[in-house]
Amino acid sequence: MDSVYPVIFIDAVNVKIRDGQVANRPIYVALAVTREGTREVLGLWAGEHGDGEGAKYWLRVLTEIKTRGVADCLIMVCDGLKGLPDAISAVWPQTIVQTCVVHLLRNSFHYASRKDWSAIAKDLKPVYTAASESDALDRFAEFSEKWEKRYPAIIRLWTNAWAEFVPFLQFDKAIRTLICTTNAIESINARIRRAVNARGHFPNQQAALKCVYLAVMSLDPTGKGRKRWSNRWKDALNAFEITFDGRLSAARK
Repeated sequence: MDSVYPVIFIDAVNVKIRDGQVANRPIYVALAVTREGTREVLGLWAGEHGDGEGAKYWLRVLTEIKTRGVADCLIMVCDGLKGLPDAISAVWPQTIVQTCVVHLLRNSFHYASRKDWSAIAKDLKPVYTAASESDALDRFAEFSEKWEKRYPAIIRLWTNAWAEFVPFLQFDKAIRTLICTTNAIESINARIRRAVNARGHFPNQQAALKCVYLAVMSLDPTGKGRKRWSNRWKDALNAFEITFDGRLSAARK
C-alpha cells in the first residue's frame, strides 16, 4: 500500500450467509484514490455474525490498513454511521471526515414519498453545490422552510450530518468534484450487489468473500477506466498539494 492516500471511500454491502439460519452480514469495502489518480481497493472484510455495519468493526479495519503501511489519509468519505468519525480520528487524527453526499441524498429519499423525490433532489442540489458554508446554510434554510412540515426527518438527517458535510465546501472545485462524484464506490457496490443477489445466499463467509472478490476483480478488465481516471487527475493533484500543505509530496521523500 501507499504511505498516504488523498481520499479513501469506505462503505459496507450486506450479503446473506447461512450459518444455522440465513442472516445478513456486512462486507466492508475500502476504496482509495492513489497519488497517481487511479482507484485501488484496499481490502474486503466480512463482519461479525449477526452484526450490522458498525463503527467498532470499522475501527479494526482502519487500524489494519494503517498497520499495513498507510500512515496518512487526507480525506475519508463515508456514510453517516454513528461513531465512525471518532473511529477514523483514532487511527488518523489529521484526516478530514467527509459525509458522502450520495448517501445523504439516498437516506433523504427513505423519508419521502417517491412522487417528491425529484423535487427534493432539485431543492437539495443548491445546498451541496454552494460556494461556501454560509451560502449552503442559506440554501438549506430555504429547503427547510419548504419541506420541514412534510418531512421533518430529512431536516434532522442533514442537521445531524452537517459537521461532517461542510468540510466539502471548503475545497477547490477539483477536489469537490472528486469527492462528490462517488461513481467509483457506487459502481463497485452495484457490481457486488448484482453478484451476491444472483446467488441468493452463501453457505459460509469464505464463499461470500470469494464471490465479492471475483466481482471486484472484474470491474475494469481492459484498463480503460484506470486511464480515464488518471487523465482527469492533474487539477485535483495540484489542489490537494496546495490545500493539504504538501502532505502528499512529503510522503514521497
